[in-house]
Amino acid sequence: MPDAHVPPFAKKPYEAFSRAAVVAIALREWRLFGQPMDDPEGEAARVVKPEREEGLWQRIGEYWWLGLNAGSYESAWTGKHDGQGRVFPPDQDGEYAWSAAFVSYVFRIAGAGPRFPYSADHAVYINAAREVSLGRTNRWLLSAERVQDYAPRPGDLVCFGRASARGLRYQDLPTPGLFPSHCDIVVDTGEPGSIKVIGGNVQDAVTMNIVPVTPDGRLATPDGTVLDTRFPWMTVLRVLDGTP
Repeated sequence: MPDAHVPPFAKKPYEAFSRAAVVAIALREWRLFGQPMDDPEGEAARVVKPEREEGLWQRIGEYWWLGLNAGSYESAWTGKHDGQGRVFPPDQDGEYAWSAAFVSYVFRIAGAGPRFPYSADHAVYINAAREVSLGRTNRWLLSAERVQDYAPRPGDLVCFGRASARGLRYQDLPTPGLFPSHCDIVVDTGEPGSIKVIGGNVQDAVTMNIVPVTPDGRLATPDGTVLDTRFPWMTVLRVLDGTP
């Protein structure tokens, strides 16, 4: 079964899935990694990547094992090992990127059950959420929203394309295939002008970023009132309240 690895409290689940659970679990993992903030200069000065440190590479192994469905090709990976337990070189860690596994883990442990499309690739749940917003399915608990129309709330995901998909926009979704991308979990919207988000595999850790938003709390579009070129925002994945 896809959830064969999932502990009973999350499989059943003992308590209903909630935004609060998503936020609490993401914050817990951030604290485990030492509460790092986005800091490119600090990353360049590091000797050992956090994902390869004792206690942390094992935790990333739990993201893979619990976040992905049982039997997935990547489920036996860790922060520094492949599926056969072999240590891969630090400069090859891009082939073992775990940011989507982290998001999948958080939603799994929060009790999302079969309503989340667990994957090693963010594009899978970005496309799935767009199918929901198009009215083609009500299977998933996420709906893809335009960044200019919806202000993200705690528990939502904010997503952008990377590399060859950096120019991909909401109107291009869903795509016929996968694409390089990244999603962070929104954990705090209490400060005017910015929100706090947490992502996995950001500077090889679970890292918090502070993201600028418009006065009404929306992410800036490329031609919006707040421009942050670090994040070419594509969509917000809104957590749907209630059951489908």
